[in-house]
Amino acid sequence: MRLYIKNMVCPRCITAVRNELEQMKIDTVSIELGEVEIASELSHEETQQLDHSLKKLGFELIGDRKSRMIEQIKNEIVYLVHHSDEALTTNLSTWLADKLHYDYTYLSNLFSEVEGTTIEKYYITQRIEKVKELLVYDELSLSEIADALGYSSTAYLSSQFKKVTGLTPTFYKSIKETKRKNIDEL
Repeated sequence: MRLYIKNMVCPRCITAVRNELEQMKIDTVSIELGEVEIASELSHEETQQLDHSLKKLGFELIGDRKSRMIEQIKNEIVYLVHHSDEALTTNLSTWLADKLHYDYTYLSNLFSEVEGTTIEKYYITQRIEKVKELLVYDELSLSEIADALGYSSTAYLSSQFKKVTGLTPTFYKSIKETKRKNIDEL
């Protein structure tokens, strides 16, 4: 039996869900972002108890097909941007349609209808969040970040960053540096 879980976006989320399932003595076959395969059917009471426990952790069981599809779209994009070294060798629409085995027009219309934004804007938002993270780590130059995230140029990354955040990457980085304190100052 498959369970679909909203808001699972990182390896720590998988660990948190795995721990909850183990506490409830639910045998799992596999756990991935947004999806858990369990060994046997859950009773109605067990499902409600699991949903309640997951909500305390910031997760939620997803019941209807549309919500599951939206969560799958989000999980694929989050994985691509934040957890994968896979370079996008095609456009996002083709990649997503191939990954989820659905026509992109269907995916796009469903996502826009439910989320009130486009898949492309969601993807851009995730990429900018990754840029912010990399800027704060201060291990890569802006040019290296642009290369790592598949931007055609540093100028394009900077332009998109400013459009989304209202700040230049350099200014954002300087703000974050001034707000951060050394551990001995805490």
